[in-house]
Amino acid sequence: MPLLLLLLGLAASGWAAEPTVHVVLWFDTEDYITPEDDDACLRLARDLKARGVTATFKIVGEKARVLEQRKRFDVIQALKGHDIAYHSDNHSIPPTPAVYLKPLSMTEGATEFMLREGPGARDVMRIFGVKVLSTYGQPGSSWGPQSHAALKQLGIPSYVDEGRHVGLNNQPFWYGGMFWMFNLGPNAIRVDINDPAKLEPTLAKAAERVVELQKAGGGVLHFWYHPNEFVTTEYWDGVNFSRGANPARADWKPAKLRTKESSEQTYQILNSYVEKLQKMPGVRFTSVRELITHYQPATPPAIAPEKARAFLAAGLTWHEKWSAAELVAAALGVPGEVASPAARHQSTLKRKQITRVELETAMAQAKRHIREKRQLPAQVWVDSDTLSIGDFVATMAQAPDGAGPVPVRQAVLAFEQHVATDACRNYNWVIHPEGFCAPELYDLGRLEAWTIKPATLRVAGMRQSR
Repeated sequence: MPLLLLLLGLAASGWAAEPTVHVVLWFDTEDYITPEDDDACLRLARDLKARGVTATFKIVGEKARVLEQRKRFDVIQALKGHDIAYHSDNHSIPPTPAVYLKPLSMTEGATEFMLREGPGARDVMRIFGVKVLSTYGQPGSSWGPQSHAALKQLGIPSYVDEGRHVGLNNQPFWYGGMFWMFNLGPNAIRVDINDPAKLEPTLAKAAERVVELQKAGGGVLHFWYHPNEFVTTEYWDGVNFSRGANPARADWKPAKLRTKESSEQTYQILNSYVEKLQKMPGVRFTSVRELITHYQPATPPAIAPEKARAFLAAGLTWHEKWSAAELVAAALGVPGEVASPAARHQSTLKRKQITRVELETAMAQAKRHIREKRQLPAQVWVDSDTLSIGDFVATMAQAPDGAGPVPVRQAVLAFEQHVATDACRNYNWVIHPEGFCAPELYDLGRLEAWTIKPATLRVAGMRQSR
């Protein structure tokens, strides 16, 4: 019996396949040039609400302003029935986030991001009447880790998109102090709305993923679209802003439209997909705003300093419910959430070992820095030389017992494996300038990975009896 039919049969017989698998449907709501996109937003919002689904609409600031200017209050009202989130101020007008963040430090980049993207976030909140935007996702592949600090200042608690920049186990995770749903790999189950023949194979794939996630105790699937996909045959920004182009507003051109029949088919495929996913036992459609509440908060549980050091000695990465940064803080007696270092430094110390007193002095430096700033230091001093934060942590964690000398260790930062390395292919978005690469952003992303750790569901569902 095909897997999908088996699952549907179990649902009909009264069995509930628990734990719950949350399905998140989100829309990058961005086309402010093609007027027909407004109608697509309205249709999608109403169709999904009629099916009891609350989707997450990540709205571009200029799109919100244009809806207001066009007096499309019907669209605004319909979208208010869903989860309102953010998707940058202008999306594709250059420079896009990765381009302007590339030359900047963490601190400089956060300031620049706030200056450029903050006004759009405030406009979306004002126009849609929400106090908190549930999430943010970058336009295209235009990501930079400097955005984290600015997004937290804006009160945005999560980061949701799909891409290859960073990821952990194809499920949600904590990174930079934010809840991330990104790079879900096989758990991204987007059906092709252009081909009815793809519906059943995609449902079968989704059913397989549901079973696997339930075996693991529950989890998340997600899929996404752009409202413009339902009414146009090309992307609005590719028409106007390809490869860094920036035409005058008077020269902007709307995207080519689908036929009425083609457009209707896209809605029907999506609606059918949603309805059949809803019938799978244990599957529950969830907005990003609600999804966050199903996960334990980022605050790490208590852990003894000795156990924290043992984890760090076993490997400089996250362990169980703690990020590497949290383990360092706990090992030093200042437990809790802690930010990544502000910069990357190389050790200047050439000696092979240090005295126990020098280690204790360095530990006191690091402890004071974390206690006062809730951030890892980039380095610690040993007389007139330095140890990078990584080399210091490796040295501290692997220090032998007793009062004798302590070997200096070179760190292997295993958590860095969660950040991608191909900074050209992964930034090859049609809106970025030709040949754009951003290894600088990945270097900062790896620095930020001191804070990465899995997100943990609060409570798994319980299996019903017959």
